Order: sequence, then C-alpha cells, then structure tokens
Amino acid sequence: MAIDRMDWHYGGDFPEDLPDENGGTHIGMYLAWIINNDLQGELHNEESSESLQDVKSRKITGRDFLIDQCDEKFWEEDLNDEGVTFTEFYYSENYFEDYAEVLAENLSSTYHVANTWENYDKIALVIDKRFDDWKKSQSK
Repeated sequence: MAIDRMDWHYGGDFPEDLPDENGGTHIGMYLAWIINNDLQGELHNEESSESLQDVKSRKITGRDFLIDQCDEKFWEEDLNDEGVTFTEFYYSENYFEDYAEVLAENLSSTYHVANTWENYDKIALVIDKRFDDWKKSQSK
C-alpha cells in the first residue's frame, strides 16, 4: 500500500505556478530523514545503495531519490520494520502539521517550500524529536 505519492499532490488544487516536482518535496524530506537514520527497506539496500550514499552525502535530495528510485511513490517496502512502525505512527498523523508549521508558515502553500538541505535540517530536528519520543513510548 502506498503511504504517499507525488501524483496525489500535483493534481487538483496544486498551485499552477509550481512544477510537479514540488508535489514531492515533503515526501522527499521525510524519505531523506529515513535514509539518514538507516530506516530504509532492504530493497533499497540491495538495489539503490549508491543513491542512498548520495542522499547521505547530500549529492542528491530525498526528493531526487523519490523520483529516481521510487517512481514518485512512497511505499511500505521503502522502509524497514522499524521505519514502517514509526511512519504509521507519525507520517499521516503529525508530519504534515509539523512540516507546515516549521517550513511553510509564511508561504502560499506547503508546496512552495524550497527543496533545500537547509529546510531539511529544520524539519529533521522535529522528526528527530518525534522519533525519540516515540522510541521512549515503545519501551514502556
């Protein structure tokens, strides 16, 4: 089952002044966090190892990885077991709210967030905190 897909975003009410790629910026930033925390699925360890390293070394963004290695779709198979469990807890419930609050507060829409490592660093701090809190709640 798909967790998120770029085409779910760049259709319909998507801002006409933006390229379709912007429909995947939020997914890509989350995916970059997944990769930087080694929560990606075995499929990518086997078939996308060079691209994983390119994300970690910031040669490409998570959105580039989403487009090139995931066909613009974010699936459960893109994650390992811990990644799936955390994503089920966080992604659909709080990630979009966190993303909008941290990165899109003064923008026309969340789709106007620039796909930069500077923005990734901002949202990664929030995801780190959510992940740490989640891990603590799992050990109780």
